[in-house]
Amino acid sequence: MTSELEMGLPSVRQIQTLIKEGTEVELKLSTGDLLAGKVRWQDSICICLVDQYDQITIVWRQAIVYLKPRM
Repeated sequence: MTSELEMGLPSVRQIQTLIKEGTEVELKLSTGDLLAGKVRWQDSICICLVDQYDQITIVWRQAIVYLKPRM
């Protein structure tokens, strides 16, 4: 696994757009848990999500089933 973020990947670019725009997202985990908040940052291993109470949750990418903008 590479340790650098591959900015050429569409998924990485899409998440960067969500970060820049401050879009709230819904993130479903392989455990069935559903998280909501704004993505603060991403790296090649994890995504940092901040919820409405400013609580930070760091999620391993391999645990994510889907991530989508919240409507």
